[in-house]
Amino acid sequence: MFPIPTRDSEARARMIAEHRACIDDMKGVAGCSILRTERQGSAIEPHGGIHEQMDLAKVLVRMRAMQPGAHGGKYVVICTEVERQWRIGRLTGVRGRPPEFVNDTVYTDENEIQHDIFLLRLDQYPETDGMPEDFHEGWKRHDDNWAVT
Repeated sequence: MFPIPTRDSEARARMIAEHRACIDDMKGVAGCSILRTERQGSAIEPHGGIHEQMDLAKVLVRMRAMQPGAHGGKYVVICTEVERQWRIGRLTGVRGRPPEFVNDTVYTDENEIQHDIFLLRLDQYPETDGMPEDFHEGWKRHDDNWAVT
């Protein structure tokens, strides 16, 4: 298991720079893939990103797999105007309760918000979170508001 890098570490700076480069390369391509291509806006000849930096790939998987209410709530993208505007929200972790906006920033580029959420999650999650000793059986716990018969 790869830990989330600490604040002033070289690994963290390298991950942020690679994530930024990937986001810039993927402008104009549908979705959000953390990889680089032969030229900006192309999906041909992917390289870099999660293909070459396994630590970045592992950290992204851990961040995306976090429970909705973990560490104050998981950050998510909320579309406020179809294909035009997005904002960052935070899940409450309580089923049925809507997400809350984090700030007043409105994004007009779907990829830019992904990079900002990555930075927020790096600050949000502790280095040791998600290690095997903290594993639980998730939905099998029966304490997450599901009706159990």
